[in-house]
Amino acid sequence: MSFGMSGVPSNLSFAVRFRPVGPWRFGPDSGARDRVDLIYHSDALFSAVCSAMSQLGLAEEWLQATATAASAPAVRFSSFFPFSGDTLLVVPPRSLWPPPESTKIRYKGAHFVPLPVIESLLSDKAIDEDRWTVDGESECLVPSNPGRGPFRVALRSTAGVERLNHAAVEIHSTACLEFARGAGLWTIVQFADEDAASRWQAPVRSALLLLADSGLGGERSRGWGRSERPEWQAWTPPESAATDQAHWLLSLYTPAQTDDVDWKRGNYATVLRSGRIESVARWGEPKLSTTMIAEGSVLLASNELRGAASNVAPEGFPHPVYRAGFAVTIPIPWRVAA
Repeated sequence: MSFGMSGVPSNLSFAVRFRPVGPWRFGPDSGARDRVDLIYHSDALFSAVCSAMSQLGLAEEWLQATATAASAPAVRFSSFFPFSGDTLLVVPPRSLWPPPESTKIRYKGAHFVPLPVIESLLSDKAIDEDRWTVDGESECLVPSNPGRGPFRVALRSTAGVERLNHAAVEIHSTACLEFARGAGLWTIVQFADEDAASRWQAPVRSALLLLADSGLGGERSRGWGRSERPEWQAWTPPESAATDQAHWLLSLYTPAQTDDVDWKRGNYATVLRSGRIESVARWGEPKLSTTMIAEGSVLLASNELRGAASNVAPEGFPHPVYRAGFAVTIPIPWRVAA
């Protein structure tokens, strides 16, 4: 049996592709409508799946299997990353990226990097600089021919008309991502074991299909965030001779009490997550802010990273609201930057 992330059998990990049928919007932490985030984080995806599970009548059982589970969560999600054609891109490991400065490629400008390039770095192979270039708008490392990224940032305008005075018109512009033909976003869905896959693979497929139809991210009432039917494929991560316990994060991460992370080493960054609650109990209230470890971070730990979900409901809210910080990782060699 082949093994993938963190010793999990590879048939329990899947790459799921979403092919957008229109614009998508990921609101930035600032809330500015004329700006858009380039990544849909794993905690937001978990929240969306929780909402879908509620519609499927599985909310309580789902939370018991994930957010409040005494052991490892039954299902984990990575953040959403772009793909173009057959090439999957991802946030690269901070311990390996950017490579040494180059006269041809400004590596620091690439936030998303194709998996084949990362595989080369893990194997100590040089990057063919004539083959790649950085697309500044999408912040993706892409083939130099044609040199276009998988998406573009665009502004779309709408007009609000006052009902009593039709001459009073207010124009609003909202930033969004528009995707190239054959491009889209992908995520990793990882099941804890065969029992978890047997119980939850069908509901997760149904939840993601529901979200593809109804939309993910912002401006869903305008039809944004929708996609074709999600495409599932068995996922095998890049292989490397990982001798040290270095964990490359592909999700946002909140440490669990049992996670033995060496915080004096590693190469990691943090991100402050906030957002608003979407609940029939009370809609739109702000969630409590949480500092999380960002995608691309490389952590050193003596055991497999689990991660934890935290209750971010404000005081007095009728029910818990969970922000998932479950770790989706790939083991890689640990290297100290020169």
